[in-house]
Amino acid sequence: MQSEDAASEPATPYVVMSRHSVLVGGARAATPLELNKAVVVRFNKEVIEQGDTSCLRWLMDQSFVDHSAAGADSGPSGMLYTFNHVLRRALSDLRVELHDQIAEGDKVTTRKTVSGAHTGELLGVPATNREVVIDVIDIVRLRNRKYLEYWGSDNLQSVLASLRAT
Repeated sequence: MQSEDAASEPATPYVVMSRHSVLVGGARAATPLELNKAVVVRFNKEVIEQGDTSCLRWLMDQSFVDHSAAGADSGPSGMLYTFNHVLRRALSDLRVELHDQIAEGDKVTTRKTVSGAHTGELLGVPATNREVVIDVIDIVRLRNRKYLEYWGSDNLQSVLASLRAT
């Protein structure tokens, strides 16, 4: 019999979570560091790549803070806005490829690329139909397998400059 939490959580081919366990690719993730890394994989695949807002709400702590928000809403709604109203509208076939993950304590650092075809306006730059690749390095602090804090660095400004030059 499934618990209420397990029944209401979003499905995923990458990571299956309930309040008490995480499965990665069908195998139980044994250590707290593996569990934290699995949460970050799930967030990247389901929330960013697939646009699953229910998963975002399930994986975010209520006191989440985005330290990279730069004057924007630094809570969960600000992050959701960035994914669904900035990136998803500008980049069709949005993809996230995770290259490296390092976990220590309650933090996970990930090197990844976010890519897609530039078919909509991206932060004031009209569509070019070019493939866009944004390199990102994230640090996520988790509490109880939920995003608590986020710091990120990316090359978005140089990508925008390149798009403007065409």
